[in-house]
Amino acid sequence: MRDDGAMRLRRGFDLRNLIETMPPWARRAGTILLILLAVCLVLGGTGYAMLSRGLPSARQLESYEPPLPTQVRAIDGTPLKSFARERRVFVPYPDIPPMLVEAMISAEDKTFFSHGGLDYLGILSAIWTNILSDKRPVGASTITQQVALHVRTSLSALRKAREAILARRIENSFTKEQILELYLNQIFLGRNAYGVEAAAQAYFGKSVGQLTLSEAAYLAILPKAPSNYNPVTRRERALARRDYVLNQMAANGYITGDERDAARAAPLVAIRAIDRTVDHMGDYFFEDVRRQLIAKFGEAAEQGPNSVYAGGLWVRSTINPVMQRAAERALRDALVSYDRGRGWRGVKDRIKLGTGWEDRLKALNLPLGYPEWRAAVVMSNTQGEMRIGFTDGTQGAMGRDGAAFLRAGAPGAEAWRYLKPGDVVPVQRLSATRYAIRQIPDISGGMIVQDPHTGRILAMVGGFDARRSQFNRATQAKRQPGSAFKPFVYATALDNGYTPASIVVDAPYCVFQTKLLGTKCFKNFTGGYAGPQTMRWGVEQSRNLMTVRTAYNVGMDKVVKTARDMGVGDYPSVLAISLGAGDTTVERLANAYS
Repeated sequence: MRDDGAMRLRRGFDLRNLIETMPPWARRAGTILLILLAVCLVLGGTGYAMLSRGLPSARQLESYEPPLPTQVRAIDGTPLKSFARERRVFVPYPDIPPMLVEAMISAEDKTFFSHGGLDYLGILSAIWTNILSDKRPVGASTITQQVALHVRTSLSALRKAREAILARRIENSFTKEQILELYLNQIFLGRNAYGVEAAAQAYFGKSVGQLTLSEAAYLAILPKAPSNYNPVTRRERALARRDYVLNQMAANGYITGDERDAARAAPLVAIRAIDRTVDHMGDYFFEDVRRQLIAKFGEAAEQGPNSVYAGGLWVRSTINPVMQRAAERALRDALVSYDRGRGWRGVKDRIKLGTGWEDRLKALNLPLGYPEWRAAVVMSNTQGEMRIGFTDGTQGAMGRDGAAFLRAGAPGAEAWRYLKPGDVVPVQRLSATRYAIRQIPDISGGMIVQDPHTGRILAMVGGFDARRSQFNRATQAKRQPGSAFKPFVYATALDNGYTPASIVVDAPYCVFQTKLLGTKCFKNFTGGYAGPQTMRWGVEQSRNLMTVRTAYNVGMDKVVKTARDMGVGDYPSVLAISLGAGDTTVERLANAYS
């Protein structure tokens, strides 16, 4: 022990002697090197601090969650609607098939499980390729770096340096499996699909758990540039890149050669993007729900963790799908019946026939309301025997019987006389190949179906079709309720000593208003008078004169207070209000009745 200590002292003494015996120029050079080293350390630390500024901390990273859509369910719990700017379905890592994980790693980052967030050999290779050779530029971003871009998209001009710092923090905060879970649920894969589950549905109409090896390899080629590998328009390029991924999977030991060959031989069969149909049932209802949610929770992620477009909310609404469909059909039937009685207004839309007419017809995107109505273009018209074409390229027939829609202002004239090739009209199927012309009504309306015991709105219709007009006539349109207001007059009377058997005179009634307005005389809608009658009879017959007289005797100030207390509206104390002259909405009126 003593010998060791003496040796250490001797070494220190020797080092000091060495420095003292060094020539002056060597000591100056050493001092300069030390100063330069200190400066480099300070600059490096300052640069790191500046580059790190604004990046999420380890604690923030651990609480990070990807933006998820809000899911709205019906009153029975059935999922019906989602609010999302990005089409995404989150899938936990254990539910993602290992085959898909291996395909993604082979395509994007084969050293993912061994590197610490940065692929240094890949970076050097990319520098050599991009700067010192004339080959096509390549990238060296790891999966972790791509996750960093999603976690913090605004990485400024020094993007790569900040991305690298954030990638290291992510590696220190998450396991490799957690990083892959974030990545596979975040990446954009085309067709407005974010994440592998949404992409599997968009391209193959199935869940990730049902994908074949060939399909998994195809999804793995999409992160770089989905449009370059479109399975319909760029099929050969997509197949070549898919086969490359399969080769890489075999080279990495994930699949056997036989499995690779079988997958390469498999055809690439993707569904067309247009095959997805959207159910527009309840559009007005769900838009009203969306407005309420945004008012309560905010719209974007920066407005709170429970925001509508990022918080992944699950909302149980009051909509009853059966009642909603019935309400929509009832209102549309009434609007169409009223509109048809006013005659045919003629063609509003036309397209150019010839190559691509199906796409031009589809681009019109006519809001037809009824699911069974279709947009059709007249291909030919020979004495009322017409060929009509549809958005899918198929054709049908429509004769004079199907086009017997009277033209407005010309009684007896039939619509078929005025239809020309290129005219676009709504039609409805009559038989396997025969169709009849229809017309979108100009008039619209609103409807509310409410449970009177709970106040729950079970169905809401705000117009003929929300795609035609998003203005909700059930909740936003203020209209005069007319005779629908009269029960509030009689409810006020019952609260002030009247009974259903109370006698009210049905006779001419005039009241002096002001010097400017003079005397106002009221009358029944159908004219005539019935003399003294019970109040119950007056309600049943909706007699204007009995209502006005009751309101005057009870006091209009009490009537308008009843209306205000029941949420109908806040009105002035004038007699005309008793006959429904004040504005209200369908929703307020239905709620007040309940």
